[in-house]
Amino acid sequence: MAEAIIAGIAGEIIAKLVPQALEKVGKLWGIKHELEVLRDAVSTLQAVLDDAEEQYYKNRQIQVWLEKLKDAFYDAQDVLEELNIEVIRRELRGRNKMIKEVRTFFSSSNQLAFKLKMSYKVRVVRGRIEAINAARRFHLDECPMDSRAERELRKREETHSFIREGDIIGRDDDKKTVMKFLLDSDMKEFISILSIVGIGGLGKTALAQCVYNDEIVTRHFELKMWVCVSDDFDMKKIVRNIIACSKKKASTEFAMEQLQSELRAEIDGKRYLLILDDLWNVEREKWLSLKSLLVGGARGSKILITTRIPLVAEITSTAPPHLLGGLSESASIDILMQMACRKEEEIQDPDMLAISKEIVKKCAGVPLVIRTIGSLLFFKKSKLEWIHFKDNELLEVSQREDNIISVLRLSYDHLPSHLKQCFVFCSLFPKDCEIKKQTLINLWVAEGFIQPSNRSQHLEDIAHGYFMDLLWSNFFQDFKKDPITKTETCKMHDLMHDLAYLVGGTDYWVAWDDTKSIHERTRHISYGLAFSLMGELLISRVKASAVRTIFCALPQPTYWEMKQREPPSEAELHQLFKSFKSLRILDLHATNLKKVPKSICKLKHLTYLDLSCNHTLKRLPNSITGLQYLQTLNLYRCCALEELPKGIRKLVNLRNLDIGCCWELSYVPRGLGQLKSLHRLTHFILPKYKALAKNYCRLGELNGLNNIRGSLSIENLEHVTDAAAESKAANLIGKHSLESMELRWGYLDIDDASLGDRDEDLLDGLRPHSNLQNMTIEGYKGENFPRWMMESLMIFLPNLVELRLQKCRRCKYLPRLGQLPHLKSLEISSLTKLEYIESDYSSTLTVSYPRLLRLHIADCETLRVMPLTPHLEELKLSKVNPELVSQIIGLNKLKSLIITEIEFLKCLHEDYLQSLTSLEILSIYNCPRLTSPSFGIQHLSNLVSLSFWYCEELDLLKDENDNILDLQGLNSLRFVDIHEVPKLASLPKWLLQVSNLEYLSIKKCSNLKDLPEQIEALQSLQQLDIIHCPSLTTLPEGMRRLASLSHLRIVACPYWRRDVKKM
Repeated sequence: MAEAIIAGIAGEIIAKLVPQALEKVGKLWGIKHELEVLRDAVSTLQAVLDDAEEQYYKNRQIQVWLEKLKDAFYDAQDVLEELNIEVIRRELRGRNKMIKEVRTFFSSSNQLAFKLKMSYKVRVVRGRIEAINAARRFHLDECPMDSRAERELRKREETHSFIREGDIIGRDDDKKTVMKFLLDSDMKEFISILSIVGIGGLGKTALAQCVYNDEIVTRHFELKMWVCVSDDFDMKKIVRNIIACSKKKASTEFAMEQLQSELRAEIDGKRYLLILDDLWNVEREKWLSLKSLLVGGARGSKILITTRIPLVAEITSTAPPHLLGGLSESASIDILMQMACRKEEEIQDPDMLAISKEIVKKCAGVPLVIRTIGSLLFFKKSKLEWIHFKDNELLEVSQREDNIISVLRLSYDHLPSHLKQCFVFCSLFPKDCEIKKQTLINLWVAEGFIQPSNRSQHLEDIAHGYFMDLLWSNFFQDFKKDPITKTETCKMHDLMHDLAYLVGGTDYWVAWDDTKSIHERTRHISYGLAFSLMGELLISRVKASAVRTIFCALPQPTYWEMKQREPPSEAELHQLFKSFKSLRILDLHATNLKKVPKSICKLKHLTYLDLSCNHTLKRLPNSITGLQYLQTLNLYRCCALEELPKGIRKLVNLRNLDIGCCWELSYVPRGLGQLKSLHRLTHFILPKYKALAKNYCRLGELNGLNNIRGSLSIENLEHVTDAAAESKAANLIGKHSLESMELRWGYLDIDDASLGDRDEDLLDGLRPHSNLQNMTIEGYKGENFPRWMMESLMIFLPNLVELRLQKCRRCKYLPRLGQLPHLKSLEISSLTKLEYIESDYSSTLTVSYPRLLRLHIADCETLRVMPLTPHLEELKLSKVNPELVSQIIGLNKLKSLIITEIEFLKCLHEDYLQSLTSLEILSIYNCPRLTSPSFGIQHLSNLVSLSFWYCEELDLLKDENDNILDLQGLNSLRFVDIHEVPKLASLPKWLLQVSNLEYLSIKKCSNLKDLPEQIEALQSLQQLDIIHCPSLTTLPEGMRRLASLSHLRIVACPYWRRDVKKM
């Protein structure tokens, strides 16, 4: 790992010693010259680090040398940080002469002592670095900064087009897809390009070889050429290889002009196939230069590219890329048995087949892995040997330095140093863990992995780029964004995790048990819930004092897991702080922590502190404000937390403050507005009581915090006094990176019209930036929304995607929301006086809400008209006028309809439902006067789930005219849930005709007496629940013939149980 991280540390050291820093730090204690010499020594070594990295795996001397140099660089980094921290403290003292904790320190005698101490430390670390360099007995070339792009070492073995018949298994569908592309002559472009994309070892090259050698393909093309490009995108070399493939002999030309002429002569007018195997280049201009030389072929010419990097496909392809997935279980077993040379009778043996299935499960469908394991099993002949291998050796297969890792390692070796250390850091997460992107970015920044090239760049933006680079390069996978929380997550393939763990070496230690020892050079530790952080880690392994990371990668534990976890004592924590003074990252989330010791201030290098999910933690010590390097403070779900430290303004490097779900926190302290580095602030809580208002935050504290991004919730707005002045002072319009904003007014037991006027002035001044995507307004007491919302919403919030309006009880009209071009989700609740969605209702007669997919309306009983929403997919109506239900006609894209607590709804007319041809979910809850479902249900051919809850008058057997319901066409219905429908005495006929029904639940139906014999028609039924149905006495004999039934629950049906006892 040394070769990956040392360049990053060197860059950080030099960044700390730029001329401006030298002036500030060096002159302050008279050590400017010492720092200049240190900078020069590191700069000299930085020039040879690229060459050292290239030779790292070939030369043991270099490995040892780099390990020593890495340790010295780490120490130099610590010394420079210590100097910077004292500079920050001195600046804070300058702002306030009365800060007691620094006043004594900066007495003249202590300043002299500090100067002597730091001068000595700088000389010592500089001397170590110079000595290590002087002891070098091998040559290293100085390389320019961009030399990484010119690497030629550790290349993959060159590929070729030959493949034996039968070598490729389980890729028939993939082959058909690629063949269809190659043989399609109806193409607009003269040259069509397809990329096969997948991680190393999936068989991209094998698939390309398979189609390249297919007889049909050979007959289709006049000319076929195969070139292995690899990571060296040398234009001249590629052209020479293409010519050599075409002419079957090497070109005698060397100048590019003659080469391009020779290439054109070879391909002009011919329908050709060119395979560019293992392409890495992501520079579009280089690709376009090569492509321009290949356009002379006849129409129907094709280029097939294999690559690990989706971005390559995006740059090169004219057709959607073919994403190669893992092999199926059966194909994996076939390859395993073939490589292990098992006889046919052994392959058919049920025991061997079961063992094989368990083995291939761990191979993730990667052919290279399966082949390697199969080769190992060739020497194991008995079942016992296979079982032993599966249980004891298989876990270590991915750590072999040959086939598997060498292929995956090529991807790693291709990364620049800054991405290598970011990737390897992910070994601290457990396998198959969902990694939160924001957490990972915060950790990378805290570790110092993110280095900006100029001051205008935000570290978070650079880190986002790093993340996307790793995602595009297949080091991450399964990227997704939660539609509700907006949390972005990814995973690592197990093989990639193994690679990260392997290259991490002794720098990284993952403690999922208590048996492994910590190497004295270990820098980063990850522990699990079962690991005794305090006992094992501190008492027996305290020599690992160089540790920089103590991280718990596991998610929030369950309530019972928390109960069983022994909380760390104050003494144990004090020992932790004393033992690991170099810590940058400390994760104590969900440890049942009750109190943080004052001695935490000893961790002066600390940049990341996670105390989240400690439900009994009430306050933090004021000494925590001595952590001037702290960047992230995570207090999420510290439910009992009552206050933040009053000196929070001293945390001058704080970038992330998460105080979500801190229910007891009644304010944020004064001085928060001085934290100019703040990028994420989840909540801004105004004081509820006037006595606190003089000492704690007002809205004006937000004025200069214009770098905050993500989501911000401003709470207790009802206590703002000078509405117009304070709202404008908040300067929300200046927060251009904010994506989501919540404005919340609490309840005041005062019915005063002046409150409405005040809130109107307040909201008028709280206009956000036009980049805002999500907005919530709750508890607003104005009668009207401000002018910027009513008249110009499309201008002021053109990017709004989600809008929630809650408890705005005086509002009669809403802005013209239908004008918003990107609005996808609209929730309106407890607007009890609302009459129309838009102030000019006539505007709803034209096409509006062009992208609205989700509409929730609740507790708005005076509302008479819903907006026209042609693309709506989800509709929820709760406590509204029944007239709104009649307006669902024509919503042919609606997938989910939930109707709840509409007291006067009597029926669902057939006209309402028959146009809902896309509906998949229909749920009706707590509609006490609903008498019947509708014949319209039979038109819902895509309906999958149907629920009726708390409907006292509902008769599922008859329609509104008392006719027997006979519903046909519910072929997609799978789930039916009937809860507290007292008129249900037996199952309706139409339900017994739903042949594909899989789940049926009946609860609290007091008059249900029996189930009909015809229930045996439900041959797809898998689960039947009958709960709290006291009148049920018997079950039909036909239930015995429900062939698919696997789960039967009958609970609290006393008469039926008595019947069973008699039997």
